[in-house]
Order: sequence, then C-alpha cells, then structure tokens
Amino acid sequence: MCELLGLCANEPADIRFSFSGLKQRGGKTGIHKDGWGISLYEGKASRTFHDPESSATSEMAHFFQSTPIKSKIIISHIRQANRGRVCLENTHPFSRELWGCDWVFAHNGQLTGIKKTPLQFYRPIGTTDSEYAFCYMMDKIRGEFPRRPNSKKKLWSFIESTAREINQFGVFSFLLSDSRFMYAYCSNKMCWVTRQYPFGEARLVDTGEVIDFSTKLSKDEVVTVIASSALTDNEHWQCMEKGEFRVFNNGRSNRLS
Repeated sequence: MCELLGLCANEPADIRFSFSGLKQRGGKTGIHKDGWGISLYEGKASRTFHDPESSATSEMAHFFQSTPIKSKIIISHIRQANRGRVCLENTHPFSRELWGCDWVFAHNGQLTGIKKTPLQFYRPIGTTDSEYAFCYMMDKIRGEFPRRPNSKKKLWSFIESTAREINQFGVFSFLLSDSRFMYAYCSNKMCWVTRQYPFGEARLVDTGEVIDFSTKLSKDEVVTVIASSALTDNEHWQCMEKGEFRVFNNGRSNRLS
C-alpha cells in the first residue's frame, strides 16, 4: 500500500513540517520506496512534481523539505508499487483538466478489474490501476456535469457515489482536488488534524522534530492535514471510518456520510 498526505488551508500554508515526516516513510522508516510526488495549487492550476526515486533519498524531496513553498491545497503521495512498474508515468499524483481547472488525484490501495470498465474522455498515461480509476472517475464527472454545477452539494454527492462504486473493485482510499475543494474517501485508513488558534506544539512520529505553530501561524489561519496515518504523536488526529467521505474547504471539514 501507499501513503497519502494532503493539506487544505484558508491561507497559503507551508507543508514542509508534515512532508518531512512523510518523506522518511519512503524508504527509511517505511517501505514506500517506489517513487513520490507532490502537487501544489496556484489558483486553478497545479504544479506537480514526480520522482520515481525513494523520497527518503531523493534530492528533489530534500528540496521540498527545505524550501518554503506555500499553497492552500496540496496533495502528496509516496508509492509502494503493486500494479505497474516503478517509473515516472506511474508516480502519483495524477492530474487532468475539467471545467478549465486542474483536478489532482492520489490513491492508496489496489483495484482488481477496474481496467475492464470502458473509458470515454480520458486515458491513462501509465499502467497503474490508480490512474485508470482516476480517468474513470473523471469520465463519470464530465459525463454527468459537462459544466460545473451550481450546486456544490450535488457535485459532492456524485463524487461520493462514484467513489463507492469504484471501491467495490478493492481498496480505494484517495485524495482528490478540483482546485476549490479537497475530497477524501477512506476505504481502509485515513485520518486528519485541524490546526487553529490557540496553536500548540507538534512532534513528528518519524523524526522526533518538534515545531511550535504559535510562532508560525497567525490567529486567523486554519490548516487541516490529511494523511494515511498520523504524522505526529502529540496531536488529536481524527480517524475516518471505512466508507467515509469528507470535503475540506478553507481548512475546515464537511462530512457528507
């Protein structure tokens, strides 16, 4: 299985602290050594960086760990290859355009038989079941909504129902964003923590590094971090239930089911 990391905030936020913990799990404290990637939004467009090297030893990962790049929505992924060889095109996150904005997706799990489902609008570049499932999901959304619907709840409910459909093929925990919202679906494991005033200290599980967010964030900032498993050991991470779908907006969580 792979591991996911997402950030959703009401102001552009720095993911270096959380990424420092995730990075170690890519070949040092964890077995997810088959590539990593990160996508950061700037408005409707995303900057996506992929590396098939282990994140624990990757020079590019070291750059992100040491460089303050901020965004309101960030998705990152470290891979343990199960379907598809270790190469650049099989490295998450994946992205596609719809309604004039980038959609970004990263997946944790395995899906048996998903490639037998027909595709219409989108095609995978690599050979993973993950990217194929993303293309199928984007096909379904585009087919149902040729234009962005006025009702965001209608869109959210449709994404949830599509996630449940795909989840029948196996394990389909994922993070997805359309540049406005962060969508999270938990098939097996996922958790999240919201940091807001009054801020305190956080300590990384994988490195022991400690940060005092009261010296880093302003009183008005709200930052939620979503991960496959807790990255810190002294904060209250909320575990999602199997089959739970959440939408994060401006750092806050909305639960549909």
